[in-house]
Amino acid sequence: MRATAGPGPLVGDFGAFVRRAHQAGQLVVQPRMGFGEPATMRAGLHATRYADATTVGTVTLDSYTRVGDLAAIGTALREGTGINGFPIVSYDVEITRAVLQGLHADDFPVQVRHGSAAPFDIFVALMRAGLSATEGGPVSYCLPYGRTPLDESMRNWERSSALFTQLRERGASPHMETFGGCMLGQLCPPSMLVAVSVLEAVFFHRLGIDDLSVSYAQQTNGVQDREAVHALRRLCAELLPDADWHVVIYAYMGVYPRTPEGCYRLLGQAAELAVTTGSERLIVKTVAESQRIPTITENVAALEYAGRVAEAAAGAGDVCPAGGAPAAGDSQTYAEARALVDAVLNSHPDVGHALLLAFKRGYLDIPYCVHPDNAGRSRSYIDGDGWLRWADTGSLPLTDLVDGRRSRPVTSSDLLEALSYVQRSYDEPSLWRDSPHTAGTPTAPPVAPPVAPFVAPSEKGPPLP
Repeated sequence: MRATAGPGPLVGDFGAFVRRAHQAGQLVVQPRMGFGEPATMRAGLHATRYADATTVGTVTLDSYTRVGDLAAIGTALREGTGINGFPIVSYDVEITRAVLQGLHADDFPVQVRHGSAAPFDIFVALMRAGLSATEGGPVSYCLPYGRTPLDESMRNWERSSALFTQLRERGASPHMETFGGCMLGQLCPPSMLVAVSVLEAVFFHRLGIDDLSVSYAQQTNGVQDREAVHALRRLCAELLPDADWHVVIYAYMGVYPRTPEGCYRLLGQAAELAVTTGSERLIVKTVAESQRIPTITENVAALEYAGRVAEAAAGAGDVCPAGGAPAAGDSQTYAEARALVDAVLNSHPDVGHALLLAFKRGYLDIPYCVHPDNAGRSRSYIDGDGWLRWADTGSLPLTDLVDGRRSRPVTSSDLLEALSYVQRSYDEPSLWRDSPHTAGTPTAPPVAPPVAPFVAPSEKGPPLP
């Protein structure tokens, strides 16, 4: 079974696959994998598909494609210098189809990940290749990654989303994942992550995309993270009642532990967070994250370890019901996130314009983000229990919810210490000795079935359909 570019139904319905897995009690695990060489990219997808876990595939694009510098890609390809992801826009579509052939299918959908504030050409390329799942957002793929004006990013994402909905004419269900729950990766209080993730999902839904996933990146305290994911699920249930949506957890995106023990302990807790909050998918990180781009083998090891921890957590019975949120009253994170979301949605009926107004007025303000369209007045800190708190709320509509924390100073040394907090905590040997994840730490992953060698379409006779 293979993807096609002409009329007719496409394979690899991403949202449907995740829903089926969740109904079967399985957490879907996914790498952040991208390689410039087609043969290596194909081998990575193959290894992911045949890993001992419930997996989906990833094609992560390179940094030149992210910013639209296609001339640099052309030079790199001609000179044989390496690029740090798959240049889907620059490769002929037949090359991408050949990479996917026999792998991308209903039981192994593939998602394109990119990081671009100007993604229209990326959408064109992935759709031509027969893919129907991607991720990002007008805020989350703009503020952290460059200086593209936010209003320009908004227009780019509106245009790209309108194109993406055309996949329904070919029998596909376009799936969009918001990246809003991962703003800057670290030191952003969970209520802001929840709010931006939900707002981007509402943005996409009102543009006609009704198969969605909302993201949340693991932060500095497991209890606070669970509170945040429950808040995320509750807000999605309230604001997206007629959409198909699921939650994707990201293993910690900040400064990562250096020791294998610390890495696996942190990844294991991300898998437990996903299972115990009823989340459906997990983006893993590997033991190599603090040093370099991980290999295929290291990615597979992380996938299989996360899968084993998730299975053990599900077997222990500590799983949130499908609705997601506990029956208790409003948590602090929910109350803050709801206030942020309401302030934005009440400012203008068009969600894209409302988001622009929110950043102009400081209703949304990402701590330590230096983008020109971010107010830059909010600050955060990590308290004595490891919770991320607001040190200064700037103009955020949280005055009645965050008392006594508006003027706490954050020095440069405080910031540096906070940035390394997770790394130091998880690399401490005494913490590792008491971890329930010690047993079964992988040393070498099982070998997958042999992958068919990559052959360019021009060397195979007729092009792939």
